[in-house]
Amino acid sequence: MMRDIWLVPALPLAGAVLLGLLGGKIPARLAAVIGASSVGLAAALAIRIALLWFAAPPPGDAFLLPLWTWITLPKFSAVVGLLIDPVSLVLILVISVIGFFIHLFSAEYMEGENGYARYFAYLNLFVASMLLLVLANDLLVMFVGWEGVGVCSYLLVGFWFEEENNGEAAQKSFIVTRVADIAMLIGILILALRFGTLDISTVLHGAVSAWPPGSFWPAVVAGLLLVGGLGKSAQVPLQTWLPDAMAGPTPVSALIHAATMVTAGVYLVVRLHVLFLLAPAVLHGIALGAALTVLLAACAGLVQSDIKRVLAYSTMGQIGYMFLGLGVGAWGAAMFHLASHAIFKALLFLSSGAVSMRLHHEQNIFAMGGLRTKLPLAFAAFLVGALCLAAVPVVGCGFFSKEFLLGAVWAQNPLLWGVGILGAFLTGVYIFRAVFTVFFGASVDVSGAYGVRVILPLTVLALAALGFGWLQTPDFLGGANIFSNVLAPALGGAATDASWPVALIGMAAPLAGIGLAYALHQNGFWRRQGAASPGLFVRFLQGGMGFDALYRAIFVKPFLWTVRVLKDDPVDQVFQLLQRAAVGLHKRLREEQNGKLRRYAGWMMAGSLATILAVVFS
Repeated sequence: MMRDIWLVPALPLAGAVLLGLLGGKIPARLAAVIGASSVGLAAALAIRIALLWFAAPPPGDAFLLPLWTWITLPKFSAVVGLLIDPVSLVLILVISVIGFFIHLFSAEYMEGENGYARYFAYLNLFVASMLLLVLANDLLVMFVGWEGVGVCSYLLVGFWFEEENNGEAAQKSFIVTRVADIAMLIGILILALRFGTLDISTVLHGAVSAWPPGSFWPAVVAGLLLVGGLGKSAQVPLQTWLPDAMAGPTPVSALIHAATMVTAGVYLVVRLHVLFLLAPAVLHGIALGAALTVLLAACAGLVQSDIKRVLAYSTMGQIGYMFLGLGVGAWGAAMFHLASHAIFKALLFLSSGAVSMRLHHEQNIFAMGGLRTKLPLAFAAFLVGALCLAAVPVVGCGFFSKEFLLGAVWAQNPLLWGVGILGAFLTGVYIFRAVFTVFFGASVDVSGAYGVRVILPLTVLALAALGFGWLQTPDFLGGANIFSNVLAPALGGAATDASWPVALIGMAAPLAGIGLAYALHQNGFWRRQGAASPGLFVRFLQGGMGFDALYRAIFVKPFLWTVRVLKDDPVDQVFQLLQRAAVGLHKRLREEQNGKLRRYAGWMMAGSLATILAVVFS
């Protein structure tokens, strides 16, 4: 059965090809069936493989399926193969299962839209690329999947390309992540030159043998690879594309910009953690950058009016927590929060999409209100997701994963733990600002009804969000280590629990944030905030603390100025000048051919004389 792993990425890829070729010639319902069923079959196969794995793990807790030799050179080779180990096993389950429910939701959400089949073709291609990324045994093959998800992100963010802002958002996401990917590619090329292969296992063993910890080359390579991860995962300073990427359809945000693609950077560091351990300075930088991202995202989330931008900044902050765990070497805790976040963030995006479906696709939270009674399913689903995001004690998976992660951070760096606690407090404030504004207060009118394609994903994801966290619990709740035991063969054992006072502070912080959000809701502060014109500081926070303005000043404007200067291409002008000179000389010589023999004879004598003088005086 393990040898069938190639079908997991192949099934969505086949769906994408089929929809790409036949999309305009088949009914919309059939396009949705092809798109959702191909991912559903991949999910079923991934679950089957996982069950077999848990029943009888393969020798060495890893299974490699070589497919074919891609490149063979005298000093380099690359083999296309798929590697299943505990890390990739968790990821293919997350991608395929959550991907299936998002496809199912999309079938109803996108109904009636132009390009319906094209949408599912893009979505399937994304799932296939993401699965290739996490299953690749070779960094070059991984990079193919890495670039594949980047292209699909561009296509899906700009799906409604008729609107200029959507096209600009797609370009921004593509350009920012491509700039980061260039650094990653340079790091991959250095590894290829040094070790003659990009097979991940061989490279990691070679790096440990060849490079002492803290030496120059592992720091350079890890730093370059990290830049690629920061770009894909929207971390400071390459986070500016993610809020604008909300221009795409809401299910796209749920799949690409919450549950899967933006966690690719986390996966990259976890997969190559042996290399990053050789570069402690890079790990320290990861932790500091993550702390900054957590605070920036939380502050920006406090002032957003678009519900999807609130969730976008929450995504940025939660991935910041994952990188915070990576920075202190808590690989398993980061992976647990990755899986947990994928569930509850997909739930939040889909439930926000369910709300906007009934409000003519309105996304301004201040144009909503009182929806808890009119949209009870969407309210329940969003509330479960919000409780998980805020890490409310015991309620949902977000509490368990964040408790696990912050406990590991406390053991290594109490100062960074304090930043995480502050971020948890602010997260409770901004997400329940959205809950109270959207679902409480004066009611607004709604229209339409949900079908099973919306009801089923929201219900299943809500139940998963409530139950998943019990796979890894602190000692005072039973001390289950199921998730960490699964990852232990690849990443080592679980982190120890934090002390009771530390744990209590961690539990109190989000509750205090929710209490503050409720108090401000009760006195009408949030509504007044939405009705007032934003001041300078609020606009500064809404814009992500000025990063966009800074990058426009440093990069965009100088680039556009250079384009204007070079629009006529000075290099071409040099050759055009030579061309004009040759044409002008030709015209002048042509005028001399006038049939006047005396003039011909005069020129011949002048030429002869010049030749004689040149010979005499040379």
